[in-house]
Amino acid sequence: MTPDDARRAQARLIGWCRPLADAPLMRDVGLDFIEVALAPLGLENAESFAKAKRQVTQSALPTLAFNNFLPQNLRVVGPEADIPRFKVYLARAAELLAHGGARIVVYGSGWARNVPDGYEWARAEAEFTESLRLSADALAGTGTMLVIEPLNRAESNIVNSVAEGVRFAEAVSRPEVKVLADFYHMDEENEPLDELVVNAEWLAHVHLADTGRMSPGTGSYPYDRFFAKLREARYQGIISAECGVNELEADMRASLAFLRGFWS
Repeated sequence: MTPDDARRAQARLIGWCRPLADAPLMRDVGLDFIEVALAPLGLENAESFAKAKRQVTQSALPTLAFNNFLPQNLRVVGPEADIPRFKVYLARAAELLAHGGARIVVYGSGWARNVPDGYEWARAEAEFTESLRLSADALAGTGTMLVIEPLNRAESNIVNSVAEGVRFAEAVSRPEVKVLADFYHMDEENEPLDELVVNAEWLAHVHLADTGRMSPGTGSYPYDRFFAKLREARYQGIISAECGVNELEADMRASLAFLRGFWS
């Protein structure tokens, strides 16, 4: 373990959701890791898969987290669900995540899990739960944890709160499956920040934004209360900004300084 690895093992780490090409700038700004979109890496194509493995190995920052879990045309719920394809995709995803030293992969992908109109709800929930179990199987032993991302109702019609994400994680009951808290989605759904404390044992990752889904510190989100609840929950995981920016470097520098004031 290098000195930087040892520091990261103990520190409160802050990252940003950006393409791998931005990792050198993020390193220079002072961020601790990069969170990378998984689906655009093209894992189902052998050439793209090999390229992605090289890219994460050469990243200027640790690739501790990945999001955008599934391709838009890969469904896991409903009559168009393609589970054989999903299993093949999972195998490659698990290999890449382990190769990149990822701690976290975020299961948002509302397009994959949304329940079609008129579809039996109980069946949809069972299919989504099965996708979590299959993911846990694929990730077992890799060191990567799948976190269920609650999305607001404009983006998904299933799993719209931290509590609902916990319900599915409990149903799976596997150490590879936990839950993410996203400040933007919580605000959109008027979800009480006390849910961070109530569900503390299930929280394994955090996403941050601010008013208008812009960078932290630029709006009116109650960051003092949010981080007070994280501390009350004794949260020990990593956090990432997932947001828009006006000027990338300046916004990252300002947001990082803002967040270090709460999480240092």
